[in-house]
Amino acid sequence: MTEELISQEKFEELTKELDELRTTRRKEVAEQLEYARSLGDLSENAEYQEAREMQAAVEERIGKLESILKNAKIIRVGKSDTVGMGATVSVQKIGGDDKHTYTIVGAEEADILQGKVSYHSPLGAALMGKKKGDEFSFHTPRGTQKYKILKVE
Repeated sequence: MTEELISQEKFEELTKELDELRTTRRKEVAEQLEYARSLGDLSENAEYQEAREMQAAVEERIGKLESILKNAKIIRVGKSDTVGMGATVSVQKIGGDDKHTYTIVGAEEADILQGKVSYHSPLGAALMGKKKGDEFSFHTPRGTQKYKILKVE
């Protein structure tokens, strides 16, 4: 896995989640497995199968979090007139009236409903390095979209 840019807040959130999974959640799943084993015949034991699936999901998430945190580079957000990680950017579609505001974040923080766009996404990648007044385009399933940057904070 390559280096992943991430905010300090998200790093702390993921570290807390990893600790919770390693301690509390693993113990809960182990208890569920033990209870399911006590019910007898494992080949036809739905509780056991469910507990095994839960264990696999928890272990998969732990592995993913360990990988993210190991490769994380914490970014410091500073004032700049250039779009970068942590920047809040207001854009307007060329020829349109709608204005949109997005914050550029890492992949783990992306949430389009909250206006948080990953720097890996087509829009985020197109915005990186641009300044107020710049025009840019990016490809979407609907075709190439053209926008103008109104403000960078």
